[in-house]
Amino acid sequence: MGRMIELAKKYRIPLRSTEEDLAFRWETVLRYGDRVLLAGSWYHPDGKNWVAAVYEFTDDKETDYDDSISLRWVAEERFEDNGHAISWAIRNA
Repeated sequence: MGRMIELAKKYRIPLRSTEEDLAFRWETVLRYGDRVLLAGSWYHPDGKNWVAAVYEFTDDKETDYDDSISLRWVAEERFEDNGHAISWAIRNA
């Protein structure tokens, strides 16, 4: 859990949010079953500029765009594009 929080801080990924807020701040946010997946750009000189994260709903409704979600996973690795980042998020949802 500590490493995930460290990565979230590094990439400025919120620990708690809503799907709506993520969609305003990040390039790729989509709902995948009962999870919300995120892929966002983050500059790094090696060219692997995309990060990935998986959120889960904190209540049972999970129907509203503004329901509370909590960070579940952040990728340790960075990706070359948002497709690879979302692919990681799908595998880890």
